[in-house]
Amino acid sequence: MNLPAVRAIYFFELARSRRTLFQSIASPVLSTALYFIVFGSAIGSRMQPIDGVTYGAFIVPGLILLTVLTESISNASFGIYLPRFTGTIYEILSAPISAFEVILGFVGAAATKSVILGLIIFFTARLFVSFDLVHPLWALGFLVLISVAFALFGFILGLWADGFEKLQVIPLMVISPLTFLGGTFYSIDMLPPFWRNVALFNPIVYLVDGFRWAFYDIASVRPEISFGMTFAMLSVCVAIVAWAFKTGYRLRS
Repeated sequence: MNLPAVRAIYFFELARSRRTLFQSIASPVLSTALYFIVFGSAIGSRMQPIDGVTYGAFIVPGLILLTVLTESISNASFGIYLPRFTGTIYEILSAPISAFEVILGFVGAAATKSVILGLIIFFTARLFVSFDLVHPLWALGFLVLISVAFALFGFILGLWADGFEKLQVIPLMVISPLTFLGGTFYSIDMLPPFWRNVALFNPIVYLVDGFRWAFYDIASVRPEISFGMTFAMLSVCVAIVAWAFKTGYRLRS
């Protein structure tokens, strides 16, 4: 494995976050803090506990994932789109580095930034609400797996997009609505039977529910199903990225 090349891509992408620290870290944390103030304190104080968990604590896992999903996609999509836009992607493709190593550098950096951001939001949440973490290793595992899966999805989006506008279409028009409807602010068990069954077609439900189970040991869907769905999404994204490099889709033209 060409480790120097992987490190070069990886640390270059991390350095981009340092150059845009407010946009990369401060802005998502501030937005999430406002969610905690409005939903956790103002509204949460009037809500009944859900499965024995206060409403402010109940929404913590969902709010962490809301930011992590968005940032994973954004970091990875911009990371690969900018070299395509400027033409420097041809230097990477002509270098003695394999497709796996290119993906490892770009996706690894995007996932690392998302995990760090998720941990920052986790500790920020403790300033507003009190909560326990029942399965810390499972929570970290879910966080890493979800960050990698959606960084790969963002990488695919960066390959597909032929303009900066398209980089925002999927996160804003698809991912954000699915996340809000995926149990971020409520349990799907609160829905009528018909709508609960409809909600199960939303893949984000399994991510949020599995992550929430790691926090409080409560779940609307069996944890192993949530883990399986997360791993399945990761596998599909890996297969699509592998196909893109094999065929040269949007890379050689």
